[in-house]
Amino acid sequence: MPELVETVDFLSFRFITLNGPAAQNKGMAIFPRKINGLYAMLSRQDNESIYLMFSDNVHFWNENTVLLEPTFPWELIQLGNCGSPIETDAGWLVLSHGVGSMRKYCIGAFLLDLEDPSKVIGRLREPLLQANQDEREGYVPNVVYTCGALVHRGRLIIPYGLADYATGFATVPLDDVLAAMV
Repeated sequence: MPELVETVDFLSFRFITLNGPAAQNKGMAIFPRKINGLYAMLSRQDNESIYLMFSDNVHFWNENTVLLEPTFPWELIQLGNCGSPIETDAGWLVLSHGVGSMRKYCIGAFLLDLEDPSKVIGRLREPLLQANQDEREGYVPNVVYTCGALVHRGRLIIPYGLADYATGFATVPLDDVLAAMV
């Protein structure tokens, strides 16, 4: 059951169940600010695609629309978001995970319009991050995955899990990621 974690001091936390027909499945990630007076959230309703939802109440989600479907070979089986969108001058940067053949997980990215996040304005054709030779073996082989990232001094910093046994960090200039999008 999806839940929202609330805190005002990072010492105590309140867990609140999200409600409504669209509050289902996993991979739900709320935008860090309201858009046009509404809360916005990404989700994965069908275990395959990324959906966009809007609500006037952060605890109730009634409708969703497909935002992005698997397109490229590295995400052919499943596409999902990896944490909340990151606001940049160019748009909302969203890290995604794609599952391709042999259940290989890669990390990708796409860009949404700042004022209308239903508009995809850029997308990487190739993975941003995939398991290298030294990262392939582990509890779950061929997997790199992240639950979020941040931009610091013009660099995208991505903490990621690899093969479900260890963690790593990757950094890349944000401008390079944006320039690679089509």
